[in-house]
Amino acid sequence: MSTSTSPSTSTVRRFIVVVLFDGVDLLDVTGPPEVFALLQREVDEATGYHVVLAAETMDPVTTSAGVRILPDTTFREVSGRSIDTLLVPGAVEVDGQGRVHAVTDPTVVHRVKALAGRARRVASVCVGAHILADAGLLDGKRATTHWSTARQLAAEHPSIEVDADPIFIRDQDVWTGAGISACLDLSLALVADDFGEAVALRVARQLVMYLKRPSGQSQFSVPLEPVSTTRRVEDLRHHITRNIAEQLTVADLAAHAHVSERQLTRIFKTELGMTPAAYIESARVEVARNQLESTDATLERVASACGFNTTDTLIRAFRRKLDTTPTEYRNRFRSSV
Repeated sequence: MSTSTSPSTSTVRRFIVVVLFDGVDLLDVTGPPEVFALLQREVDEATGYHVVLAAETMDPVTTSAGVRILPDTTFREVSGRSIDTLLVPGAVEVDGQGRVHAVTDPTVVHRVKALAGRARRVASVCVGAHILADAGLLDGKRATTHWSTARQLAAEHPSIEVDADPIFIRDQDVWTGAGISACLDLSLALVADDFGEAVALRVARQLVMYLKRPSGQSQFSVPLEPVSTTRRVEDLRHHITRNIAEQLTVADLAAHAHVSERQLTRIFKTELGMTPAAYIESARVEVARNQLESTDATLERVASACGFNTTDTLIRAFRRKLDTTPTEYRNRFRSSV
């Protein structure tokens, strides 16, 4: 990537190129430009961002949602320009068993690799990290992606330190973002890097978002486990979530799934890599995290709502899963506007 210094934010609108191709995830493409457009309300007209959508041709691009998008320009037309930020979204395919797999197009990978050489920084959205990886832009770096394809990324690119937990990671001039709505957090972080935290916070308020989540904030911990390949386990996961405040025992879950307790334990270990009890605790910690981030509920109320029964049980679970206490977690990640 280009090592030239960035233009002064007081005189220049930063040129952002969003990569566009058939099958791309719609929110990956539309989310960041919305953040960048709202920035314009907070800065004068001569600064901010100039965003273009670039594709191989000027033909409409069909996204994964079936919505068609018209490119602003082509890769060839922007190849001679200096780029402030190259933003790379991703695409996935889902097999007959519901397993998600990131897909990359060699032509797009080639274009991204070439354009990255003219960019001050490169950022991937969600599974766009796989395109950066195929282009060699993540070699020797720490990166994140959507939790559902993190293992694929690590297996296909062992030179990358894949961390599926943070919502975004910055490693020098390469940024990688986690799944779906985390594109907004990544975009706000780019805004903060360019224009300061105060401006980014004002943009977050326009988006009716909570305070920007720091990069160390985690993607949801429960889904970081392998995605189930059976409907039975998916049904059990939903059952646990719906009844998280109740006493959930192995016997109860086995009865719900119409299997023996031994078979239930074997299913969880095979499909999710953990015992039923460990999964239930992870699910309860996840719900507790959300409540600590977004409510003022007492620890007693949080513990009760999440099925921990006592605050001591809640605290022990947090120490096991997150190596912190509920109070420390709230102090760090409590959201307010």
